[in-house]
Amino acid sequence: MISRRLLLAAASFWPLGAWAGPTPAPKNAYLYIISPHDGARLKGAFWCRFGLRGMGVTQAHSSAPNAGHHHLYIDDDAPIDPNDPILQDKKHLHFGAGETEARIELPPGRHTLQLVLGDANHIPFNPPVVSKKIHIVVLRSD
Repeated sequence: MISRRLLLAAASFWPLGAWAGPTPAPKNAYLYIISPHDGARLKGAFWCRFGLRGMGVTQAHSSAPNAGHHHLYIDDDAPIDPNDPILQDKKHLHFGAGETEARIELPPGRHTLQLVLGDANHIPFNPPVVSKKIHIVVLRSD
């Protein structure tokens, strides 16, 4: 027999957004990358700074209204589905503590960066609140 504690632990990992449906985004929400700028040529690790207007930034799992947390998509061209939880891997960085900047280290070469705002359960808002995709080049730091 499965214990109640095990069921509760398993339920805490289940994406609640699958039951709750998409969270509506305010019409005036605007997400953008402050730095680096589109076309930047960077040497080594760099600071990526996030901007948001028309909504607030909060922690993951917060029920604050009209607020979410940042996710940085790196070199990802897949379409954003507002019904699917945002992946968490090397190409999808989560900032669930409400961070608005991060030091990023990428291998030398061409890269794309794009921000996606996630709701309390790491699901994109509906419609998705996303930044313009920027292109950068990371140079060798030799």
